[in-house]
Amino acid sequence: MEGIIVSYRRAKHSYTGNQMVVLVSGYENREKASELIDKKVVYKTESGKEITGIVKRPHGNSGKVLVHFEKGMPGQAVSKKVVFN
Repeated sequence: MEGIIVSYRRAKHSYTGNQMVVLVSGYENREKASELIDKKVVYKTESGKEITGIVKRPHGNSGKVLVHFEKGMPGQAVSKKVVFN
C-alpha cells in the first residue's frame, strides 16, 4: 500500500519536523483511515536511506493520516511516495 506525503504537521507560525500528513490511496474517510493506526511507514530518500515512522491518528475527514517519523524529514519529502508495511 502506498501514500503521498502532503505536508508537515503545522500551525500558523510553526511546524513539526518529524510529523507528516499522508494521503493514502483507497482511504476516503476518517473511519477507514482509523484502521491504519500503528502501521509502519517507510520513506526512502534519494540516497537510499530509509526513514521509518508510525501512523498515530487520522487527520481530518478525508482519509489522511498523521505519521510520526523517527527524525526530522527533509523538505524534499513533500509530495513523495511512502510505503506502508
